[in-house]
Amino acid sequence: MGAEHSLGDPCTDLVATRLPIAGGRVRVVEVMATGTNGGAQEHVYSLVTRLDPANYDLRVVSLSHGSSVRRLEKAGIEVCVIDEPDDRTAVRALAELLASMEPEVIHNHMYRAEVVGTRAALLLGEMGCKRPAVISTVHSSRIRCVDDRVALRQLTPLMDRLIVVSKAIEQKVREEGRVGAPVSLIYNGVDLQRYNHQQPCCTLHEEYSIPEASPIVGVVARLEAEKGHRVLLEAWPVVLAEHSEAWLLIVGEGSERNSLEAQAGSLGILEHVVFTGRREDVPAVTAALDVAVLPSYREAQGLSVLEAMALSRPVVASNVGGIPEMIEDGVSGLLVPPGDSAALAAAINRLLSDHPLADMLAKRGHDLVHERFCIELMTSQIEAIYDEAAVELRAAAGVPR
Repeated sequence: MGAEHSLGDPCTDLVATRLPIAGGRVRVVEVMATGTNGGAQEHVYSLVTRLDPANYDLRVVSLSHGSSVRRLEKAGIEVCVIDEPDDRTAVRALAELLASMEPEVIHNHMYRAEVVGTRAALLLGEMGCKRPAVISTVHSSRIRCVDDRVALRQLTPLMDRLIVVSKAIEQKVREEGRVGAPVSLIYNGVDLQRYNHQQPCCTLHEEYSIPEASPIVGVVARLEAEKGHRVLLEAWPVVLAEHSEAWLLIVGEGSERNSLEAQAGSLGILEHVVFTGRREDVPAVTAALDVAVLPSYREAQGLSVLEAMALSRPVVASNVGGIPEMIEDGVSGLLVPPGDSAALAAAINRLLSDHPLADMLAKRGHDLVHERFCIELMTSQIEAIYDEAAVELRAAAGVPR
């Protein structure tokens, strides 16, 4: 379906080379709170592999090891890991590292990076070094404890900019009392080169002994309580009652796996449910789904929803957080109340039965990603923030614009 979008595509049109700013490449350090897997880490990967090395001198720091660190390194991105569980020690180690890198911009991703990264930037000033501009992206809809909220309220006025990934997160930031830094809304984007022309995984049926004619419903998400897998499993017997040949694919890893497998066993549905664990070919797996599902209780934006839409898969998702900013119910997907297994089952059954509806939702979702949620648009907006910060710092240091 991608060919008809090659000309006049709002996202593809952004690929033009960005002009460098006066003073040479902008020195940027991306700081990840953890090197494990998740939407924020996917965002960082997409961003750093898209930034033009002619314009940006890029470094990545992670506050723990993990699969995302290995993935970045495999892509040729050098990652410095500061594996210090104590925040004070991590702040000192990061400040010393930044002093050697002399960044103009430090871009923090996720809560711990916001705290450690901002404090490290402030410590640089105390060490007699130049303080970089501090940018923080709020990726998570997680409800913070009182101490965390206090820390974020105190640190936010010391940041130069907050980036939020949805209007829902922007509202969350306001409710937490985080004021004093300008806020920019920049949606996560999908790498259309990776997803738009992706062929479906042709081995799923053989790998998991799924009959060739059986439709596959799938969820791609960390196996954590907030993602709502339990509700999907509760819905599955109702789906099977109407579509006895359907299979459920649960893709991902996490702390809930054992309890979810036990739940599936107690419901008597294990013969039609597959727990794949971590897959390195998620785009191909998603492309093979007949229906993509995200039954989360909360969601900052829901990157796996965008990826499914980019692959022209019909989507059923919870009406929470940033998801309704991407999906209009009945137009580009189906929305259901979080925690409502009956509504979830009904929506899945509807798409498995009504193929013209499923095809229509898939096409409109695909078109929407091209218009508003591509990686080029996200990267361009973040580059503009980096450039603005660097221009201001250089002007203060006497570098002509």
